[in-house]
Amino acid sequence: MKVMLLAAGVGERMRPLTNHTPKPLLEVGEMPLIEHHIRRLAVLGLHELVINVSHLGQQIMDYCGDGQRWGVSIAYSQESVPLETAGGIIKALKLLGDSPFMVVNGDVWTDYPFEHLTYRELDADKNDAHLVFVDNPAQHPLGDFSMDASGTVSLKESSAMGYTYAGVGLYSPRFFSGEPQGKLALRPLLDRAIQAGSVSGEYYPGDWVDVGTPQRLKILDKKLTSAALE
Repeated sequence: MKVMLLAAGVGERMRPLTNHTPKPLLEVGEMPLIEHHIRRLAVLGLHELVINVSHLGQQIMDYCGDGQRWGVSIAYSQESVPLETAGGIIKALKLLGDSPFMVVNGDVWTDYPFEHLTYRELDADKNDAHLVFVDNPAQHPLGDFSMDASGTVSLKESSAMGYTYAGVGLYSPRFFSGEPQGKLALRPLLDRAIQAGSVSGEYYPGDWVDVGTPQRLKILDKKLTSAALE
């Protein structure tokens, strides 16, 4: 299974840190965020990676190279301007092939067991995507979507509690079928697919952090550094 790591965003909320360093290369636990993902994927035998880059993208390509030092192969999808999540994936589809692929946001940190997605099969007649959900963080208290005990995902009422999409999922190429090249957010596509009943989900209760601000980066770095010393 191929894995796409999303690494093209500007990271506006992380400024001034991202003025000179792309967000996925910011360090936590003495290691860039994106390297945490790469190392864990390599251990699981997920060796075919695609990384999209835009803002300060050359730094990411210089740091990660061809992936050989981690035992993986990395292909790059370069965007002259950030195309947002769906737009970036659509541009990279030619590198991802015809089979379902994993997508991982390069600016989150999690100990989610990625192998769970390698065991899961998308129903050829129905399921176009399978999403990982986590508890709602303080900065996003109402969450993104609702999900029942069977893993059926639904759009939530504006005031209802829901779960937060972790930025980790399994997608079929047909999820993006018919969409044009260019800048495109993922949320409208998810809303449409959920209404069509073609999205499933799972809840993960473990560690997950959206490293969206310098303060959250600092807290996570302190946590990981302390854990390494124990």
